[in-house]
Amino acid sequence: MKCENGCLFCSVGEERLIAGNDLAFAVRDGFPVAELHSLVIPRRHVSDYFDLSKEELLACNELLRIVKEEILAKDPSVKGFNVGVNSGLVAGQSVFHCHIHLIPRREGDVPNPRGGIRHVIPGKGAY
Repeated sequence: MKCENGCLFCSVGEERLIAGNDLAFAVRDGFPVAELHSLVIPRRHVSDYFDLSKEELLACNELLRIVKEEILAKDPSVKGFNVGVNSGLVAGQSVFHCHIHLIPRREGDVPNPRGGIRHVIPGKGAY
C-alpha cells in the first residue's frame, strides 16, 4: 500500500488483515465499541466515502458481507449490525482515510437500540 503522509490506514500491516481484495481490506477496529468491531478500508488513500469509485464501493461492500458472515460464524450472540461512515470533521471523522465501520450488535448491549445511528445527534434517537 502507498503510504500517504504517515496515514494510519495506509500503513496497516498485512498481518492485521482479516479479509481483502484488490481494492480494499478489512481489519478489526483498534478502538472497538463492541467485540469484533471491524473496519473496511479502501486501499487507495481517499479521505471521503463520497470520493470512492464505483469499483471501490463494490469492493468495500463485498468485504462488508464477507466480514459480516465471518463474525456471525464466530459469535452466534450477534443479532444485528450497524454500518457507518464518518464523513468530515463535523461528522466525527478522526482518521482522514475513508473507512467503513461494521459494528456487531447483541441483544441487551444497550437498554433500547431503537433509533440506531440516529443517536449520533443527542435526543434524536427516540422517535
